[in-house]
Amino acid sequence: MADNELPMNLREDKPQDIDVILASSPKSGTTWLKALMVALLERSKHHDDHPLLSDNPHALVPFLENNLYLKSSTPDLTKYSSSPRLFATHMPLHTLKEGLNGSPCKIVFMCRNAKDALISMWYFVCKYQRVEASRSILESLFESLCSGVTFYGPFWDQVLSYWRGSLEDLSRVLFMKYEEMKEEPYAQLKRLAEFLGCPFTEEELESGSVDKVLELCSLRSLSDLEINKSGKNVNGVDYKFYFRKGEVGDWKNHLTPEMERRINMIIEEKLKGSGLSF
Repeated sequence: MADNELPMNLREDKPQDIDVILASSPKSGTTWLKALMVALLERSKHHDDHPLLSDNPHALVPFLENNLYLKSSTPDLTKYSSSPRLFATHMPLHTLKEGLNGSPCKIVFMCRNAKDALISMWYFVCKYQRVEASRSILESLFESLCSGVTFYGPFWDQVLSYWRGSLEDLSRVLFMKYEEMKEEPYAQLKRLAEFLGCPFTEEELESGSVDKVLELCSLRSLSDLEINKSGKNVNGVDYKFYFRKGEVGDWKNHLTPEMERRINMIIEEKLKGSGLSF
C-alpha cells in the first residue's frame, strides 16, 4: 500500500460522525497536538490516572495508515471506544476524503514551517537509523523536500489541501500552525477546545484548567514520563525519538543561506495566491 493511498476497508467503512481526525505534516508537532486533544477531551474523566501518564500520545491516537492498517487489512477498532474516537493521519485532505465517505467528522490539521519540520525529520531519521546526524543525510532530505518527493507527497500540496478545506468549511476543518501554538498556547488551546465542541467553562478558566492542560502536555512533562523514556510504538520505534527541542527557528542553526533562499523561493511560489504564508 502506498503511503498516500487508503486501504479498501477504510474506503468502505464509514467513520462515525463524531470521530475526530488529527491530520498533520510529518514532524510538525503531531505528538504535542495528540496529547493536547486527548487532554481536552478527557479532562473531566481523569485526574491521577490520566491516560497520558501511562501511554504515549501516539498509542492513544493511532495513525490510520501507519498503525491500524499497516499490519492488517481488518484491524480491530472496537478497543477504540472513546467518544469521540481520535485517529491521526499524514495523508493530504483529498486522499482522506475518499475514506470519510461524506462523514461530517471534524478534522484538525497542524502544519509547521517547512524548514523547521525538515530539521526535526533529519534528527528523527538519524535516531531511527541509529547514526550520527550527518550533513549528507540532511542534504538528501533537503533535496527531497525541494523536489516534492516525500512520504506523503509534496509539502505544499498537503498543506494547501487542508488550508483550502478550512476556507471551504470552517466548522469541519480547523487549520492550525505550530508557530502560533508556541506563541499563544493559551489562546490556541481555547480555540481548539471550542472547535472540538468542548469549550472551557468560566469555572474552568478561573480555576486554571487551560494552564493545567498545557503543563500536562508540555514537552518537558511528556518527555520526563517513563513510558516516553523507555517505551516503543507498535512498529518498534522508541518513543523518546519523538521528543527533541520543539523550538521555532532551529533551522537557522543548520541550513546554509543558499538552502534557506532556495526553499523559501519554492514555498513562496507554490503558495502564491493562496493567502497562506509562513
